Amino acid sequence: MVRSTSVACLHRRGGPARLVRTVLATGLLHVLPFAAAPAEAQSPWPERGENLQELPADFSGERIAAVMRGFTGALGVRCSHCHVGEEGAPLSTYDFVSDDNPNKDRARAMLRMLGDINDHLGEMDLQAGVDGVNMWCHPCHAGKPRPQVLSEAVDEAYESGGGAEALARFQSLRAEHYGGPAYDFRAPTVDALGAGFLARGDTATARRFLLLNVEHHPGFGPGWARLGDLAAAEGATGQAAAFYERALELTPDDPDLRERLERVRGG
Repeated sequence: MVRSTSVACLHRRGGPARLVRTVLATGLLHVLPFAAAPAEAQSPWPERGENLQELPADFSGERIAAVMRGFTGALGVRCSHCHVGEEGAPLSTYDFVSDDNPNKDRARAMLRMLGDINDHLGEMDLQAGVDGVNMWCHPCHAGKPRPQVLSEAVDEAYESGGGAEALARFQSLRAEHYGGPAYDFRAPTVDALGAGFLARGDTATARRFLLLNVEHHPGFGPGWARLGDLAAAEGATGQAAAFYERALELTPDDPDLRERLERVRGG
């Protein structure tokens, strides 16, 4: 099993020399086997990089290629995200030395931040049997240029356009990313979204998310129970009873849930 290495560790000025030597020794290029852009084959990597401020100045083209491919995969972007060039154009037309694209300096700042994180991780007394932990871009970005969890993305849409836009954003993200690492669409996560809208007092949006959750995860008992709570609060006792009954089928040993069902039945 190949052990991954934090690219952030590679840039640290005065840091352990062994970290600088690990980018190829650990097989980073194989750990991150993302496809190169078609234009890359038309323009081979230079023998040495230019204007390297965070990576070692003598890094070979092969090592730079490994790091850059790691970035594209971790953030789900292409070269034009950080460099001056037109997407889809041959790499020979790009100005990789230029600092005119502000994302390039943002990437450098992120490398410095990751270096600091890894310095602290190196000082930690980890559990027995763990000989080291490295942070890299992917745990936070998970294939997104902007590191963001599902609730943040949905809340952002809600603030912009209300419940309809929040639901549309959720469905769009799920259609694009379900099954991948970018967003967590598991039942408890979506249930928490519904609970958040209930806390805001937006029962209509909460209901849409909760119903969608049990549609996607019909075996999730707490989702049916929360729908029962919502219906009971609105006085729809028959509907609440149906939701509670379904929840009890899935979690029959929950005395609190049985009590709620008896209450809406008038027991």
